[in-house]
Amino acid sequence: MASLIPIATLLLLLLAAVADAAPSGDDLVAELQTLRDQSPSGVIHLNDRLVSRFLTSVDTPRPYSLLIFFDANQLRSKAELHLPHLHSEFSLLSASFAAHHKEDDVSSSRLFFCDIEFGESQQSFGLFGVSTLPHARLVTPSTRSLRDAIAMDQSDISRGADSMADFVEAKAKISLGGPILRPPLISLRQVLFLLAAVIIAAPFLIRRILEGDTFFHDRRLWMSLALFVYFFGVSGTMHNIIRNMPMVLPDRSNPDRLIFFYQGSGMQLGAEGFAIGFLYMIVGLVLAFVTHLLVKFRNISVQRGFMLVGMLLAYWAVSKVIYLDNWKTGYSIHAFWPKSWR
Repeated sequence: MASLIPIATLLLLLLAAVADAAPSGDDLVAELQTLRDQSPSGVIHLNDRLVSRFLTSVDTPRPYSLLIFFDANQLRSKAELHLPHLHSEFSLLSASFAAHHKEDDVSSSRLFFCDIEFGESQQSFGLFGVSTLPHARLVTPSTRSLRDAIAMDQSDISRGADSMADFVEAKAKISLGGPILRPPLISLRQVLFLLAAVIIAAPFLIRRILEGDTFFHDRRLWMSLALFVYFFGVSGTMHNIIRNMPMVLPDRSNPDRLIFFYQGSGMQLGAEGFAIGFLYMIVGLVLAFVTHLLVKFRNISVQRGFMLVGMLLAYWAVSKVIYLDNWKTGYSIHAFWPKSWR
């Protein structure tokens, strides 16, 4: 009986050592907060060791969620992936979340923004099952297998920080707390320099304007600007700027192939907007030519010939627009005849 006492004591000491080695949820949250404070944007850089410490070695439910951006230095040179730009948008999202929740320790400790690089953490990429980029995953407190982490849709990633924030609010049920805090386009020093340049050049500009000797008095400039505004409007460029839409997307099944036209009504790429705008521009230029230039031709045969070519060109352009709309949305366009005609 006396020999069993040292054994029991040893077991108790071992259990106490194991309990001390396993960090509590509060300890892990404190470590994550420390790592976040060390990053200028609040993005925690993960590796295989940290993935094991904060995810795979922690029992569920965890007291926090992790939104992870997957990166690869060897692919940053591929312009079609936009990895540097998307990572900067992810950093803006992280910095905005930290700024809006600076005084709220409870909310700020529920979600942490992280990135992980393929060259440093190939094992973690395998645990998540990530094979294509760009890619982002949300690991919720109840996520057991990392492969079951919620993947951010490709359209949400490509649209930038605002769309990523919508994903966080929808999936993690955590509000960003305010708008995305973007740096100003120009600094105060640049504003002062431009203001000084305008003041210095103002007397010379006013004199040229009064004499009517500036490029603003050239009607070819205004005609070009009118065409630009028309193309800007019909090609959906404003939509692309507001939603921060990419020109093209890489094909997930074949990374060497680019997608110029996205099939589905929920998203429009910049390339397809410009293609539709080009077709609208053809129709607009044909109408302008017919109504302003063709009427000045004296030869009736020439007028009819150009009119026929213009009609065929306009019909081809409109038919392409209708075809692309049907392919993209599934809606078809057909004529409705009055009942009296049937």
